[in-house]
Amino acid sequence: MVKNNFKKVQKVLFIILLANLAVATLKVIIGSIIKSASMTADGFHSLSDGSSNIIGLIGIHFASKPEDEKHPYGHSKYETLAGLSISVMLFFAAGKVILGAIERFKEPIISKITIESLIVLIFTLIVNIIVSVTEYRKGKKLNSQILISDSMHTRSDIYISLGVLATLIAIKLGLPPIIDPIASLIVAAFIIHTGYEIFKENSNVLLDGVAIDAEEIRKVVMSFEDVKDVHKIRSRSSVNHLNVDLHIVVNSKLDVNASHKLVHDIEDAIRAKFNKNLQLIAHVEPCKTELDE
Repeated sequence: MVKNNFKKVQKVLFIILLANLAVATLKVIIGSIIKSASMTADGFHSLSDGSSNIIGLIGIHFASKPEDEKHPYGHSKYETLAGLSISVMLFFAAGKVILGAIERFKEPIISKITIESLIVLIFTLIVNIIVSVTEYRKGKKLNSQILISDSMHTRSDIYISLGVLATLIAIKLGLPPIIDPIASLIVAAFIIHTGYEIFKENSNVLLDGVAIDAEEIRKVVMSFEDVKDVHKIRSRSSVNHLNVDLHIVVNSKLDVNASHKLVHDIEDAIRAKFNKNLQLIAHVEPCKTELDE
C-alpha cells in the first residue's frame, strides 16, 4: 500500500470511530433506561467497534513505516496483526455478553419498550449499514486489510441489531422476558462467528497461506509461446501485496536479454490478472529436450 493510501485509511478509521462511539453511547444509555439486556449488550458490542477502530489506527501507523535494514519487506503485516487483535477483542466481548445473559436467566427483568427506544435502534441500524458498506468499499479501493476486516465486524452489528429489534417487538407483543437473555446469547454467537472469520482470514496471511490457485497462475504463464513448462509455483499475499515464485522452462535458444524480458512480461500478465502490487521471483531453466537435440 502506498504512503498516501495509509493516510486515507487512517482518515476513514477516524471518521468511523466517531460514528461508532456515537452509536454505542446511544444504545447503552437507552438500553439502561429501558432495562434491556440485549440492547445494552449490543451497545457494548458497538463500543468494541470503536476499540477496534483505535487498534486499526495503531496498526496502520506502524504498517505505514517504510522498509529498513531489519525489515526489507516493510511493516505491512502490522495491519494483519491489528486484524487478529480485533478478533481477540470480539471473543472477550462475546464472553461478557454471555455472562450478562446468564445473570438475566437467573433474575429476569421486564424491559420497558418505548417509541423513543425503537427510533434510536432503527437510527443506529441505518448508521451501521452506512458504515459497513462505506468501510468495505474503501477497503477494496485502498487495498486495506484492516478496513475489510473491520467492515466484517461492523456488518455483524446489522444482523445483531435486527435481532435486538425483533426481541423488543416480541416483548411488546407479550412474549416472556426470558426472550431478552436468549437474544443476548444469539448476539454472542454472531460476535464469536465474526471473530472467527476475521481470525481465520488474518492468520492465513501471517502463515503465508496459498493466495492463488497454482493452476490459475500456470494458465497465465503457459500462454507465452517461449515457455515450455512451469512448476514449483508458490504464492502468498495479503490484500496489499501478492508474492509469487516459480520455475519456468523456456526455449533453450533464448539469450539472457530475451529471458529477462520474458520474465517481466510474465510478471506484468500476472499483475494485470490478479494484483497490481505483485512481486515475482522466477527461476529460468532451459528446455532439456531442446538441448539434447
